[in-house]
Amino acid sequence: MDPLWHAMSKLRRGKLDECIEICNQLLTETPGDQATWLVRCKAVTRQNYLDDIELDEESIADIVMDENAVASMPRPGTSLSTPQVGRGTTGFDQGVRPVSQSGRPVTGFSRPTSSRPMSGASVRDTLQSSRRSGTARPMTTLGREMRLGTASLSSSTMGPMVDVERFNVAKYATRTGLAMAVVDYLLYVEHNTRKALELCAEATKACDFKDWWWKAKLGKCYYKIGLLREAEQQMRSSIRAQPIVNTYLELCNVYLRLDLPNTALDLLSEASSKFSAEPRLLLGMARIYDALNDPANAIVHYKKVLSIDASNIESIACLGAHFFYSDQPEVSIRYFRRLLQMGVNSAELWNNLGLSCFYAAQYDMALNCFDRALSMASDDCMPDIWYNIGHIGVALGDLGMAYQAFKVTVSIDPSHGEAHNNIAVLEMRRQKTDLAKSCIGTAIEVGPHLFEPLYNSALFAFRSGEFQEAFNLVTKALSVYPNHSESKELKENLEKLFGAI
Repeated sequence: MDPLWHAMSKLRRGKLDECIEICNQLLTETPGDQATWLVRCKAVTRQNYLDDIELDEESIADIVMDENAVASMPRPGTSLSTPQVGRGTTGFDQGVRPVSQSGRPVTGFSRPTSSRPMSGASVRDTLQSSRRSGTARPMTTLGREMRLGTASLSSSTMGPMVDVERFNVAKYATRTGLAMAVVDYLLYVEHNTRKALELCAEATKACDFKDWWWKAKLGKCYYKIGLLREAEQQMRSSIRAQPIVNTYLELCNVYLRLDLPNTALDLLSEASSKFSAEPRLLLGMARIYDALNDPANAIVHYKKVLSIDASNIESIACLGAHFFYSDQPEVSIRYFRRLLQMGVNSAELWNNLGLSCFYAAQYDMALNCFDRALSMASDDCMPDIWYNIGHIGVALGDLGMAYQAFKVTVSIDPSHGEAHNNIAVLEMRRQKTDLAKSCIGTAIEVGPHLFEPLYNSALFAFRSGEFQEAFNLVTKALSVYPNHSESKELKENLEKLFGAI
């Protein structure tokens, strides 16, 4: 068999290492063979390829250096920075559903935008949250891509395939097939977005601005370097020439970066009408509704995703979490068991299943699930598992077990504000006032997104006669969770007291 055809066969079957090895041998014998070079270039690109449509999270560098103008006071429900909240809307109730350290409601699935900051989050808060365990916000957007690319490139025996400094963009722009392979190589292997942008611009001119593929790649390059309006223009032009699902998803990321979620929803709805059997479009709409704290519409779209793709893990997990927080643990058990039947086996899943079993009064299964979760847990999820075990101890009346579980939680993760708050409550029951006050102060420091420590500290100050301190703390608690009835009642009592004085 001809070696080049053998290499192409390996490429089609996904045996990339063997394909690269054959191409290396051919290029050693004939270094100028462009056909062999093209096959090797495609193999190396596929080896380093990363589906960067999902990597749409804003990094710390993007937040600090973003120069795009957005509305400073957008209406609730029209911006990701000021989503609708509270019982007066269709949003979540923070008293029922916990929030993450960035202020977002906890969902059943971890995704890049899960750590997007809420309104009022300053750059300082963002920098501090990046150092806490449980968050995964990168310092730069290309951080993950650069690490993956460097590791892959170091395994190559022949080094870089393109000399970027000496690369003649105008020459290769007219050779469409070769230029397409080089653009993908520059994006996914070399991570040289600016050189890829130059090549895309020249190739777009060479084809008289009629090729949708080059417009889509040009928009992708603009997006990567932060020129969002130029990216929108190119992607819109590409969609008019040829509607493609990936282009719709990338344009949706542009609108989300511009903080235009309603425009992104309209775009995905338009795309869904053209590609009715594509679950990624419906899933994108459900994610945006989740980010806007509109769980009713999010659940509708998660169900639509499952009607198309019954094995979609994200939809099943989010529906399971929704029914658990809707006080229907029996229904959530069915979703989590479905994930187990599909082969998903993680500590987080066993933890969720244990909680659902406990609140569904299936106590024997709950303990076995938590045992399995602890045996599989890593340092990232171990604190949450022990925290949930502590809550089970409180529900069973075994406060000693609960106290020990919360202590284990803060020993693994000292920044676990919920555990510090619960330890303070248990210390108050033991009449250890000073220790309880210290724990509440720690909870407020490590968990500024929590309203419980602020309310507990305000209540403690009120009972101690420190009315001004109590008023300041309860005001902060209401700024975090405006619909907390106990905080409202305490503030009204303090205002009446101040009026009487």
